[in-house]
Amino acid sequence: MQEPQINPWSSTPSLDIGKTFAEFGIDPIAPVMAELPEIPYFMRRGIVVGHRDYRPIAQAIRNRTPFHILTGFMPSGHPHLGHLMVMKEVVWHVQQGGNGYITIADREAHAVRGLSWEKCNEYGKEYLACLYALGFEGETFFQSKNNRLKDLAFEAATKVNFSELTAIYGFGPDTDLAHADAVITQVADILYPQIDREPAPTVVPVGVDQDPHIRLTRGIAHKMRMFTVEERDGYISVRSKNAPDAAMEAVKKAFPHAKKYEGHVDIKGVQCADVKGKVREIERAHGGFAFFTPSSTYHIFMPGLTGGKMSSSIPESIISFYESEAVVRKKVMSGITGGRMTLEEQKRLGGEPDKCSLYLLNLFHMVTDDAELAEIRRKCTAGEITCGQCKKETAERVVAFLHDFREKMNAAADRIKV
Repeated sequence: MQEPQINPWSSTPSLDIGKTFAEFGIDPIAPVMAELPEIPYFMRRGIVVGHRDYRPIAQAIRNRTPFHILTGFMPSGHPHLGHLMVMKEVVWHVQQGGNGYITIADREAHAVRGLSWEKCNEYGKEYLACLYALGFEGETFFQSKNNRLKDLAFEAATKVNFSELTAIYGFGPDTDLAHADAVITQVADILYPQIDREPAPTVVPVGVDQDPHIRLTRGIAHKMRMFTVEERDGYISVRSKNAPDAAMEAVKKAFPHAKKYEGHVDIKGVQCADVKGKVREIERAHGGFAFFTPSSTYHIFMPGLTGGKMSSSIPESIISFYESEAVVRKKVMSGITGGRMTLEEQKRLGGEPDKCSLYLLNLFHMVTDDAELAEIRRKCTAGEITCGQCKKETAERVVAFLHDFREKMNAAADRIKV
């Protein structure tokens, strides 16, 4: 039987969140939210809904210990409101103390979408302007211009074969080698902060459709470790994966009650966390990567104005950042709503905000105050407001937002160094 697959390059993914989480082992975010010192609006409002191994990130935020936050953007078109949520996630994590990293995936855009390097460069700069307009502070890089990244990708490629890529992505004999190379470059993107600074918990916020990249990277990060540390009954066992004997000897010497055997060192009287920390130091001292397995968060897609995913391939579905006021108003006024067929039904039954692209546009970005958003929802479900009136109010918010955002993007132009 063929393994279930997700296509990260689809412009119109149709994913059942609950089924996808169950099939691929993604956990709901709600149980971990309580560990954060403050809960951001994108978690409170059910926009970020899932995670892999987010608890170390929550603990790092709470304890003010080092962690990294990275995500990437494929510059295959102009950025638009559909890209804004993951940008806000990155900025929020940086504000919580994370080391911020942004990769512009131009190698992917060139290999998968066939864009010229000039267009990749043009669009990539626009993504960076958006991030700086939101207040991003951190490191940015284009894949094609980062030689350390490409060296890391080559090293990571030694830990994966084409059969694994076929199982995860559905690659076949007609798949371009450059497409496969773009995948392994994304693995290097995710691991890059841990060689640029130091090994530390790393979180990658993505849409659910990007989970294949996370799963592949988590597996490769584990394969690139020299050691695994396992908690046994009454002792800790440090197992060699490909560690030199000198590194194994260093592990034995680091702990008073350690015994070295063929391929492992067993240690009594210590905490597992203390052993992991020391073993990571020893691994780095002997030329290893000592990677933390990266974590991830998953957000739902902001729906397009025409229904489905907001996608550059469907111009009517998106609001980009440099469209004229007239075009923006027209798109908002034409957006699909959760209204009833007639005014009488609207007043009697109320609208359905969860089916309304305009309400969700407000939920994602346009209404920052929770009480104000709750009042919009109440009026809709109570039939106290028509869709036409709501559209007009939403259009005003979008126009005002874009005016302010464009000014910030223009002011950030000098920060972009490519």
